[in-house]
Amino acid sequence: MARKSIINREQNRKELVAKYLERRVDLKSKIKSATDLEEVMQLQELLAKLPLNSSPVRHTTRCEQCGRAHAVYKKFGLCRICLRQQLMTGNVTGGRKSSW
Repeated sequence: MARKSIINREQNRKELVAKYLERRVDLKSKIKSATDLEEVMQLQELLAKLPLNSSPVRHTTRCEQCGRAHAVYKKFGLCRICLRQQLMTGNVTGGRKSSW
C-alpha cells in the first residue's frame, strides 16, 4: 500500500494537469507557429512560468486499489498483484490462473 501523501500528491498533479491543459496546449501551438525568435522566447518564458506539476509527463498512473506505481495495467487500472487477487476471486472476467 502506497503512503497516503504520495497518493494525494498524484491526485494534486492530476488536477493541475486538467487545470492548465488548455493554456499549455495554446502556448505550445503558438510557439510552433511563431517565426520571430523574440516572440518564441517570450512564449517559452510564459510556458516555463506554469507550475511544474501541470505537465502531463509528471503524472504517473497508480493502482486504483493499493496505489502502487509500477506494473499498472491501463485496461484495468490495477497493478499486477491486485489484478491477480481480483482474478482469483472472480471479480475480473476472462482471466486464467497459470503457473509454471
